[in-house]
Amino acid sequence: MAKVEIYGTRVCPFCDRAKELLKRKNIEFTEYKIDEDMDKRQEMVTRNPGARTVPQIFINDKAIGGFDDLNALSNSGELDKILNDN
Repeated sequence: MAKVEIYGTRVCPFCDRAKELLKRKNIEFTEYKIDEDMDKRQEMVTRNPGARTVPQIFINDKAIGGFDDLNALSNSGELDKILNDN
């Protein structure tokens, strides 16, 4: 099973959309709230130095981007390939 991680904040409509998309596809994920944990905020920026917005999504430790990127991967069928490529 792929390791999916989402860095987000408590109030974030795009984070909510990303989580909803993953839930619809029955994909388990770990969520980190960077507005509650400054160490996780720093971890997010270290893992993806250009990351300044949320959500930031990682699949198997690879930066995917935000909701728009995740949604585009889903719509193209690439998300399923990435998730099943272990």
